[in-house]
Amino acid sequence: MLRTLIPLCFLVLFFAPAAVRAALYWRAPAFDWRGADRSATGLLPSAAAHSAAAVRVYAAPTVSWRGIVAVHCWLVLKEAGASRYDRYDLTAWGNPIRLNGFAPDGRWFGRAPEAVFSADGPAAAALIPRMRAAIDTYRWRNQGDYRAWPGPNSNTFVQTVLAAVPDSGAVLPPTAIGKDFPVDGTVLAWAPSRTGFRLSAGGYVGLTVAWVEGIELNLLGGVIGIDLRRPGIKLPAVGRIGV
Repeated sequence: MLRTLIPLCFLVLFFAPAAVRAALYWRAPAFDWRGADRSATGLLPSAAAHSAAAVRVYAAPTVSWRGIVAVHCWLVLKEAGASRYDRYDLTAWGNPIRLNGFAPDGRWFGRAPEAVFSADGPAAAALIPRMRAAIDTYRWRNQGDYRAWPGPNSNTFVQTVLAAVPDSGAVLPPTAIGKDFPVDGTVLAWAPSRTGFRLSAGGYVGLTVAWVEGIELNLLGGVIGIDLRRPGIKLPAVGRIGV
């Protein structure tokens, strides 16, 4: 009985959230993503009013039906005294790494983002040079490199930059599909935080065990896991629930 119950519970936890969100999506009114709002949300003060260095990582549900299970992440950087924020996205169209293609805190095709990591002042200033260096040397930056699933995609790009600053403690949400794609092709490697390890079979299946990331099982891009540092659970399509 127990041998049957445990796999059944796992399947329910893994697939039920996505099924519920899919049902809600298909019942919603038709949505024209081409004309969707991409204006600023006001999450960031103006650069002139915020003289300190700043780092932000934002995430918002991605376009159309893919937003059922996945978010799109991007980076915002500003040196102390700079007159503007620099926003970095990796997209499937245009120049793969887009600089200031959208408002720094803008809606992603109508959906407001949330900040998944923030740093200001000296803490941000210490991160920015290493993050810019990681952006400049990102491997999968050429036309044709982008793959929505299992990666390398927009979330792979952001995760790679964050891996260059493991001391930041930044963690992408479990719905950032593509974050677990192994950019260097290795099966066993350090977790991005350097506080544990990550096993990955090409981003299709993987396991992360680390203090900062927690325990995450990646199956076909979906993540189910436990956050140890800040107690919580991670579910596909839902994200993180907890402290």
